[in-house]
This record gives sequence, C-alpha cells and structure tokens, in this order.
Amino acid sequence: MDYGTLRGLVALLILALFIIIVLWSYSKKRKSSFDEVALSIFEEDLSLKKKTAQKNKARHLDTDSKQGTNNNV
Repeated sequence: MDYGTLRGLVALLILALFIIIVLWSYSKKRKSSFDEVALSIFEEDLSLKKKTAQKNKARHLDTDSKQGTNNNV
C-alpha cells in the first residue's frame, strides 16, 4: 500500500465520520434532547433574574429602613 492509497482511505474514513455525525445530529430521536438543551440557557437565566430581583428587593427594604431611622434624628 503506497502513501496515496493511505491518504485516500483516511479521506474516506473522515467523510464517513462526517456523514455519520450529520445523520446523528439531524435524527428525530435526538431532536427533543437538543431542544431541551437549547432552552436550558433561558431557564438558568430566569432563575438568576429571580434571585437578583429578590436580592434587590431586600437591599431596597434595608435602605428604606435606614433612611427612616435617619429622618427620626
């Protein structure tokens, strides 16, 4: 087997792997899991926004109570 034949076999192997990956990624069985993973970033974002809103609300209540004590002096 010469070098050109080996290069041809490697090229065919890479082409076959590419086709297998494309078929796997576009299969109907994988669509639901890919959709779930794609939407997971928004779920994390919503939970982060809720936590941030709760922290901001707590800070706002703390500053209101401090301002209230300063007005009484």
